Amino acid sequence: MRWENLTADLAGSPARDAALFDADAVTTRTFDTPEFRGITFHEIQARSIVNRVPGASRMPFEWTVNPYRGCSHACVYCFARKTHSYLDLDTGLGFDSQIVVKVNAPELLRRRLASPRWHGEHIAMGTNVDCYQRAEGRYGLMPGIIAALRDHANPFSILTKGTLILRDLDLLKQASEVTDVGISVSVGFTDGELWRTVEPGTPAPERRLDVVRTLTDHGIGCGVLMAPVIPFLSDHPAQLRATVRAVAASGATSVTPLVLHLRPGAREWFTAWLERHHPHLVRRYERLYAEGAYAPKWYQRRITRQVHELAQEYGIGPVRAGMPRRITVPEPTLAPAPAAPGPTQLTLL
Repeated sequence: MRWENLTADLAGSPARDAALFDADAVTTRTFDTPEFRGITFHEIQARSIVNRVPGASRMPFEWTVNPYRGCSHACVYCFARKTHSYLDLDTGLGFDSQIVVKVNAPELLRRRLASPRWHGEHIAMGTNVDCYQRAEGRYGLMPGIIAALRDHANPFSILTKGTLILRDLDLLKQASEVTDVGISVSVGFTDGELWRTVEPGTPAPERRLDVVRTLTDHGIGCGVLMAPVIPFLSDHPAQLRATVRAVAASGATSVTPLVLHLRPGAREWFTAWLERHHPHLVRRYERLYAEGAYAPKWYQRRITRQVHELAQEYGIGPVRAGMPRRITVPEPTLAPAPAAPGPTQLTLL
């Protein structure tokens, strides 16, 4: 395993700098409990935790924090799968079950925020893998991370599929009193059968919407990233309507659709899943994604328009002062979803 190549936590960024930790400082653990059976954790003492986004990136923020690499959510479409190949780890089952844990993340972040060279820029979390995946239940890195951001009044945003974020509700409320905090939950569809096969390690969509409802009830506005919309599987008008209706019922401040994109690493794993579960769709996907990782602009615009119209119908929006901003989609040519002013926007690529 090429531990010396663990350098950057940005999807698609090749290893190119000095290693972020000493290869001889890795502790590998397994736990024989139902929630962690079959998962291997590689505990490391990272050298840094705040990562600069490459200038060529489409992301509208400059800094990220990612306390984990690999993700037990096991979403078959996850764009971050390719990053595991930089460690000579498998981008399929290895990505789902070989989790790198930066156990010193909170103290590293606190040290960076206290540095005179740090100027309080927005920090985005959950942009690579989910910081509230199951590992967080054991390692508990996020409370220390949020506390550090709160203590330095540093603006931040979190994108998650995990319900564990509610454990940190009090910390989030405290942070929101002193700085801009943006929370978004990812719910691409509400189809239970599709969820069980395509996102097998995640909480059910309705449980994620309960998170939105709880956060909103406690005064923390929460948007929904409707991602991914999966062509031919979750994009029927009736399915889009059901999802937007459920999002509206949860009290979300905004809904932003994002069509499935298939980067190398994710594309191969998703295609294998498609061949097993929906072989009749393989040719259609080959045609739809013939030009690369993204669906054609006409298809993206169609989905965006339908979701925006449904959002208006169900009363998500309009913009009101004091509401948090949404997550923006990474395609600059697409019109933004109904949103509101507040914390810095978060993008998922």
